[in-house]
Amino acid sequence: MRNIKITLSLAAFLLTGLTPIAQAFDKEKLLGSFFSIVMIRGYNPDGSLAYGSGVVVAPNKVLTNCHIFRQTKEPWISRGEDSYTIASIQADRYHDLCLITADNIPFPPAVIGSVNNMRKGEEIVAIGHSSASPAPITSFGALKSSYPYEGANVIRSSARFAMGASGSGLFDGQGRLIGINTFKTPGRNAYFYALPVEWLATLEKMPAETKYPIDGKTFWEEEDVNKPYFMQIAEPEIQEEWSRLLGIAQKWTKKEPNNTEAWYELGVAQEHSNQKADAEKSYRHALMLSQGNIDAMFRLGVMAAEQGNINEVQAIKLAISNIDTDMAEEFNTAITCDEKCQKRR
Repeated sequence: MRNIKITLSLAAFLLTGLTPIAQAFDKEKLLGSFFSIVMIRGYNPDGSLAYGSGVVVAPNKVLTNCHIFRQTKEPWISRGEDSYTIASIQADRYHDLCLITADNIPFPPAVIGSVNNMRKGEEIVAIGHSSASPAPITSFGALKSSYPYEGANVIRSSARFAMGASGSGLFDGQGRLIGINTFKTPGRNAYFYALPVEWLATLEKMPAETKYPIDGKTFWEEEDVNKPYFMQIAEPEIQEEWSRLLGIAQKWTKKEPNNTEAWYELGVAQEHSNQKADAEKSYRHALMLSQGNIDAMFRLGVMAAEQGNINEVQAIKLAISNIDTDMAEEFNTAITCDEKCQKRR
């Protein structure tokens, strides 16, 4: 009887205030986003051509990464065969965002959005000049996580981008700009990060500069020990170094006890370290801090299946299906496999 009460309470908790994630992109609005993307070019000291991407965010204003200006002394903006002169740049070097003022850019600005009201699993799209493609390339993906940092939320997504897309736009399904694609981890299963568009408000107050190159270390180039915790966990998680991940996640939850992602990562490390009871507590705490933490919900459902707790499995299955149908299918596959594996054992 106690398990039934807990499960009913969990179901009510999970379903309270949750609405399904919109899965359909607005193609017309995304087309408008596509036309806000420009290429930024310049010559390296050896004469080779350097390139990056940018997003028009206001009349004659282009938002991009500062790190693309480290080598070139005479950068310019281009679209196809047309080029546009850069008049000045405002630079927030540590946050790696630069705001360009240019001459006579005829392209419409992107609509500004925010990741703050988005939920994990929502569809997003990166648009930029990956691999120096003359036309912008779109890469579809999903919001994996967002991490509070310096007054806004740094975004991790599954929308892939390559060299040349630094400074490109990350958009929600309605074509609103939520971030600037900036850096990724090494490796085949890389994590892709975008800087929050909210940092634009501070950037606009920076003094104008006209001398290039623009140098200066960014926060994501710090030594590992000085990087934000959400960056420190990436490599050990990708490399499946669970004891290392456990140590970092423990420090993270201690420093940021109200961070749902910190508790989720602690749960991941504990689960893979065969500390199942502690992992369950961490996942539940992550879910308590954010009902939208669908990853924590997912892992709790898998653990419930392993324990044979059918009531909780059904409650979580219902909650996931009401949020993200794609993840619901993945969850069904995971628990079906687990049930079959248990039968085989």
